[in-house]
Amino acid sequence: MTEGVGRMVTTRFVDGGDLDLEQLLDLYSSVGWGAYTKDPDRLARAMRGSSLIAVAHSGGDLIGLARVISDGATVCYLQDVLIHPDYQRTGVGRGLVTMLLDRYDDVRQKVLLTDDEPGQKAFYESLGFAGVAEAHDGSVRAFVRFDSPVGLLD
Repeated sequence: MTEGVGRMVTTRFVDGGDLDLEQLLDLYSSVGWGAYTKDPDRLARAMRGSSLIAVAHSGGDLIGLARVISDGATVCYLQDVLIHPDYQRTGVGRGLVTMLLDRYDDVRQKVLLTDDEPGQKAFYESLGFAGVAEAHDGSVRAFVRFDSPVGLLD
């Protein structure tokens, strides 16, 4: 548990099917991730299909979420780390990511995609991630394909 905005914050693992869709939509909206909120059914399917989800609550409010998609042996894909703006920079995001990654300690590859905002870079580097250009002396390549006309966060 941590403190944030004057209230106690609790964290725990949840099953994606147990998440309240309205709270999810409110959280995703709070950080401007419209690509997720414009198709609530797809968001609910994404949660149900996640390997592991960590959430943070303050009172009854969902104020943070991070999730992993993984085979549990060779790769762990960190997806959708988001913290309500009122709770950003309070340690909640670090706590959620750490909870997840600790569960995948023996998995060699931990991967994520994020936008190019400088704070994102500093945050993930502080957790041990490196840009692909810096990883393994630049010998790693990353490829991505988006089959939708919307941007990452639109």
